[in-house]
Amino acid sequence: MKSLEELRARLDVLDRQLLELVAERQSISTEIAAVKRSTGQSTRDFSREREVLLKARRDAEAFGVPPALAESILRSLIRGSLTTQEQARVAAQGRGSGRGALVIGGRGKMGRWMADFLASQGFRITIADPSGEVPGYEWVADWAATDLEQDLIVVATPLKAANEVLLALASRRPRGVVFDIGSLKTPLRAGLTALKDAGAHVTSVHPMFGPDTDLLSGRHVIFIDLGDAAALEEARALFDSTMADLVVMGLDEHDRLIAFVLGLSHALNIAFFTALAESGEAAPRLARMSSTTFDAQLDVATKVAAENPDLYYEIQSLNAYGEESLSALRDAVERLYRSVHEHDPDSFVEMMRRGHEYLQVRQAAREQGA
Repeated sequence: MKSLEELRARLDVLDRQLLELVAERQSISTEIAAVKRSTGQSTRDFSREREVLLKARRDAEAFGVPPALAESILRSLIRGSLTTQEQARVAAQGRGSGRGALVIGGRGKMGRWMADFLASQGFRITIADPSGEVPGYEWVADWAATDLEQDLIVVATPLKAANEVLLALASRRPRGVVFDIGSLKTPLRAGLTALKDAGAHVTSVHPMFGPDTDLLSGRHVIFIDLGDAAALEEARALFDSTMADLVVMGLDEHDRLIAFVLGLSHALNIAFFTALAESGEAAPRLARMSSTTFDAQLDVATKVAAENPDLYYEIQSLNAYGEESLSALRDAVERLYRSVHEHDPDSFVEMMRRGHEYLQVRQAAREQGA
């Protein structure tokens, strides 16, 4: 019988070989991206992905490996390949070649994401942020001290500051396209309107993902139509080479929907972890308990709890349509409480039935749009 040390040493060798194979797979993915670009094919091929996953499950059974494990591994590898291909396509597009972009608030997480994203397209990036420099980019502490000759100006500051920046930009009427990346738009109405009235090229963008996102497939980027078709198309074209779903809508429609998409989901998770924290049940005791639903909800709530509380408060408090979703949540919890407190199973079952029907309709709509 081999010793434990010998077996572990063999595993170390296999792990390295696996990583070498992954590196080779990534290299081939880069070549595939080039072929797809040259032939005009899209980056993602869902039928091919399904074929790869089904084959992996069949091969796994033959090798005595759990098919679910094989599928999980292949899904991760496919995601890595898609990320490589998407980044190669964005870089190859070269929309920013020879052009400049100013990212105001570029030291923040999403500001840095935008700077990196634009730099990958060939833009010369200038970061304007009083918090300090960002390695690899030209930096100024105060954007107002610049000549504003860039082709693109991105406002990536917190919401309250963003409106002030937009208003100040309007007074100088920059020649390039200006857009913010705020999670809400009604608090920015005055600044966006001022830029439009000044004759500046302005639109508004909401990337519906966090700064740790590397693959945009399945993600949404929302573009607000402020009446400047050229500015809207310029901003939209920045994401054309990605696999993100690009959606155009009006300013008020955006914030009404965001009240539920962000406001409601954030509020639900804040209420969830607040109820846990104030339940009197010690965290170590609950850590020994587990259920599929509880673990899934806890995972999402843990991520929400780690986010910037000031940003999340802005999303709740600055949305002109925010109270509607909070009222809906309050009413739903009260109905749930009454159905249990008053021993009313019919009311409880009806809530479950209506929710199931609604979610089925939503899922069908997503599948139809895929």
